[in-house]
Amino acid sequence: MVIRVYIASSSGSTAIKKKQQDVLGFLEANKIGFEEKDIAANEKNRKWMRENIFNESQCRGDYDAFFEARENNAVYAFLGLTAAPGSKEAK
Repeated sequence: MVIRVYIASSSGSTAIKKKQQDVLGFLEANKIGFEEKDIAANEKNRKWMRENIFNESQCRGDYDAFFEARENNAVYAFLGLTAAPGSKEAK
């Protein structure tokens, strides 16, 4: 199972860059494997894809949904993954 996070590396918006880094940093810190997809070259889909998180081909949501899941200790469920042993969500 591959978590795909679509980002736009050339975004001029600091708010979008911060959200992208927030998601990627959380996944890295929690050792959740993911694939980063830079869609900066895809003008047509740029706005839509840069704010969504995918598990295989299934869209799991946007930053707001991710943030809410994180606040509720439900990120693994949000991503469609089994919670890691010892995580707050596994308890």
